Amino acid sequence: MSRMSSAQTQTNVEEDSLLSGLNKLRREEKLTDVTLIAGGISFQAHRVVLAASSDYFCAMFADSAMIETRKKEIALHGITGRAMGSILDYIYTSRLELNIDNIEETLAAASIVQVRDVIDRCTFFLQHRIGLDNCLAVATMAEIYGQLGLSARAFRYMCCHFKEFSAGPDFKELSVDQMRFILSSNYPIDVSEQELARLVCAYCLDQRLDDAVAFDLFRLINWPHINYKQLHVVEAMNCSIDDQVQRPLPASYFNYIRELYLSRLIEGERALEDLTVRDLPTNLRGMELSLLKIGGFEWKGLTNEIMCFSPTKMKWYELTTIPHIDQCESVCPLKGNFGTAVLNNELFIVGGAYDVCLKEYIHPFGFRYCPLRNSWATIAPIQLDRCRFSLNAVGNKYLYAVGGIVENDDTTEEGMRRASNVERYSLADNKWSYMPCLQENRSQHAGVVVRDKLYISGGIYMAVILPSFWCFDTKVETWLELEPMPIECCDHVLVACDDVIYACGGWHENQAETRVLVQHIYAYSIKSNTWQVETRIPAPKFYSGITMMGRTIFFVGGLDSTETIDRASSATMAYNVDRKCWWHRKDSWDTPSDVWESTCAALYVPICDS
Repeated sequence: MSRMSSAQTQTNVEEDSLLSGLNKLRREEKLTDVTLIAGGISFQAHRVVLAASSDYFCAMFADSAMIETRKKEIALHGITGRAMGSILDYIYTSRLELNIDNIEETLAAASIVQVRDVIDRCTFFLQHRIGLDNCLAVATMAEIYGQLGLSARAFRYMCCHFKEFSAGPDFKELSVDQMRFILSSNYPIDVSEQELARLVCAYCLDQRLDDAVAFDLFRLINWPHINYKQLHVVEAMNCSIDDQVQRPLPASYFNYIRELYLSRLIEGERALEDLTVRDLPTNLRGMELSLLKIGGFEWKGLTNEIMCFSPTKMKWYELTTIPHIDQCESVCPLKGNFGTAVLNNELFIVGGAYDVCLKEYIHPFGFRYCPLRNSWATIAPIQLDRCRFSLNAVGNKYLYAVGGIVENDDTTEEGMRRASNVERYSLADNKWSYMPCLQENRSQHAGVVVRDKLYISGGIYMAVILPSFWCFDTKVETWLELEPMPIECCDHVLVACDDVIYACGGWHENQAETRVLVQHIYAYSIKSNTWQVETRIPAPKFYSGITMMGRTIFFVGGLDSTETIDRASSATMAYNVDRKCWWHRKDSWDTPSDVWESTCAALYVPICDS
């Protein structure tokens, strides 16, 4: 044990001994000098102990001008006897028993007598028990007792589960001020802005609010986030909270909504349909498009962290951690080389490999991460255990896994061919199914989707680095070989913008079979089926994390590797495809630590609080 921990242990023992002695004096009513009366129950206590634990009692007993300094008995109003007993037990023993039955009265009492430690324990208890059945009650309780952090947490939960909350009885119990707070808070919400507008209209009619009050709430709707072409749908929407009842939108409501919509556009707010970003979340409230760095190697070893760069805060922070795998009665972290894809603004991580007793095992497990609720869930395992494969989302229903290194005991020609099968994951069915094979099996390749077509490039097969380029039409489920890449390539990334596909990073081998970094970004025109050099990469590296966010390609970290030295990087470089220029903002976009073999993705996440 270190000297510091030894001294800390000694201090804790001394504190426990002191508290034990004081509590014994209280139980035996020795040296007590004040009687507290709460809820008709009398409690003996020591003024100095109360003053040391409570700002309320300190102010009461330390000020000689207050009459309580001379009174033997002090009546406490608005506090139950049970709650006061619990608080005194905590003051004298540091132990506090909280449950659903006593939490509100304990928080109320602690707020009155200002025992900060008890307040903190009550709010912690409530924060970790917020659910659909009590989020409004917790928010209301927190507002009453001035616990703004707890209130914010309850309202955040309410917004993240607003679809379910609005279908329950508590939705009608919202006060106008609480509804106003929800609409003005910019908390991420899980219903579309059009559905939110319908629910607000339904709430106003159900509460029989005056038009002036209702219109005040309407001003807090992001009307340009509703397609202008859908205003006729808004006009005809059912404004009943009860699905079994039809209630038309009043003409006065619609006329005001149309005026609001047009005035916002006149003021310069961009309409949602004018935004060029694809794959938007259900609602943009409180969300921002952010750059993710997923896993990878750092000098401390493999990491399961997912780091996020917030463009509004201009900083990196830890967003979440990839779940562990429960296997063979032990917890095994992901090894890496997994497939990643973004589908419906959720991050999917499938396959890869993990270590058990220094041996690598390929696994089929899959996970999905919801940034709105900051939660992970498992998905059905892929049929063939895969690593170093491509995973891409098509539309809003499917994931496609192509190639990779697989766990397959069948070494026959047909067995090896089967290993190259494409698998498709159906989000609706939570099921993987085989799709038509890609004729050339491969691993360490790249894939990208443009509309309903999946493009696959490069990779390695039987120790040969490939330049071939294929397209899978997901509508007719056929493969077509396209113009090959200008250079054979593996461990690269494909990204797309409009009708152009960009091949970024990677390496190939020279005649001496030495790895050589690809020096350029190559651009493929879908319309003309041709490749050309897009730009020279200023500082090419092995195993950079690469993705496109907006209309900019980001290169995160990577490895400068030679025969004598491996030097990792934290630099983040970016190439804007419209301006045709590179930029590197040191100390802002650069990652907090050197990293390589990470995967990158662009995802809408809740705006960072700090």
